[in-house]
Amino acid sequence: MCRTRPNIIYIMADDMGYGDPGCYGATKIPTPHMDRLASQGTRFTDCHSASAVCTPSRYAVLTGRYCWRSRLKRWVLWGFEPPLIEPERLTVASLLQQQGYATAAVGKWHLGLGWTTSDGQDPLPDGVNVDYAVPVTGGPTALGFDTSFIITGSLDMAPYCFIQDDRVVGTPSVEKHPYNPQQRQGWMVPGWDDALVDTTFTQKAVDFIDSHHAAHPEQPFFLYLTPSAPHRPCMPPSFVKGASQAGARGDMVCMVDWMVGQIDGALERLDLTDDTLIIVTSDNGARLTCFDGHDYGHRSCGDWRGQKADIWEGGHREPFIARWPGRVPAGTTCAAPVCLVDLTATIADLVQVSLPDGAAEDSYSMLPALRGNTSQASARPALVHHSGAGIFSVRRGPWKLIAGLGSGGFSDPRQQDPVPGGPRGQLYHMEEDPQETANRWLDRPDTVAELTSVLDGVRAHEQSRP
Repeated sequence: MCRTRPNIIYIMADDMGYGDPGCYGATKIPTPHMDRLASQGTRFTDCHSASAVCTPSRYAVLTGRYCWRSRLKRWVLWGFEPPLIEPERLTVASLLQQQGYATAAVGKWHLGLGWTTSDGQDPLPDGVNVDYAVPVTGGPTALGFDTSFIITGSLDMAPYCFIQDDRVVGTPSVEKHPYNPQQRQGWMVPGWDDALVDTTFTQKAVDFIDSHHAAHPEQPFFLYLTPSAPHRPCMPPSFVKGASQAGARGDMVCMVDWMVGQIDGALERLDLTDDTLIIVTSDNGARLTCFDGHDYGHRSCGDWRGQKADIWEGGHREPFIARWPGRVPAGTTCAAPVCLVDLTATIADLVQVSLPDGAAEDSYSMLPALRGNTSQASARPALVHHSGAGIFSVRRGPWKLIAGLGSGGFSDPRQQDPVPGGPRGQLYHMEEDPQETANRWLDRPDTVAELTSVLDGVRAHEQSRP
């Protein structure tokens, strides 16, 4: 059987950099399952997240809309902040749900939830005044997912608990212990173990595939699987501890690869491989070191400048691997410039439905690129990026303009004020200078004016897609 409407599995790691998988050049981190997918499908070399940090990137993935159009203009949400995705907004999940797909979200959410407090005030940062017996609102099941099993944010923020559909699993009733690297103060469910979070997500994802196939074998499904790894605190379970030569963070990349292998194994066991489009990517760039400050000779962002949160390429250039046997050409690479915000339009194109007006405003279909049609692969006229602190960049053709000085993220210099007679921003020729070392702002005023006009146009209009 080969469905015209395939099952769709979208696996998006947390802070996995361009240089982390073996098929993108890593030598100290074994990733056999991702490498196998790449050999059986296509590997993109010019794929980007819409933002260099987690929440806005995930907003763009699910809505097809740049997050800076929402109330969140920089950085991320915390664990008890209210929902970011507007209840009436079309998501990838609601689009597919309307087309008869079963839909499930498993993993890190980080897009806000509605919480009820015992004192009627806003939730405190540690969640001590939250009434965990009351259902949460505004989460995955309110936005097109039939079912979900999530943590509210990153594994470094409270509450330390799972949420199934709209209910907390257990009750966070004791203070988090131990506090692992960079974890913030808050409450946890008794017995919580950071090292078991992603193994639990994996089992829930496999259970969804198994149970859905048993009950509704003819109905396609959409699984949105978002590991907490390799984001800090980097607590690898025992079976991957020491699997890499890149410290605990490298081991957590191995954890992501193990998860990919478990999902792929379930597809093989159920004879669903040929009927499934599986995508593996990351929400933004990686940190350059493990939490202990060492890089172990591993380049988590590859040869690109910068890291997570930065407007430079290391902040937003992502690994992106896609396999759909017979539909996505095997063993290929694609250099077409694409963005993770393009998922919604791509899925609409795949299931052959038109996007309604006002939906997925910034999303372009990358289906031709997935199918290896190089003559139609570059439908996107420009790539727009956003740093953690809110600096914009735009790239068209070989030129990339950054509307400010500094990284706009974690790398130094984070922010610089222009000096009289000096550049007010950054301009790089990405073919001649992919490491963004030679700022051409002053000697190419025509290009600066042209790209500034492009960026201003995207920002001034409610959508960038025609």
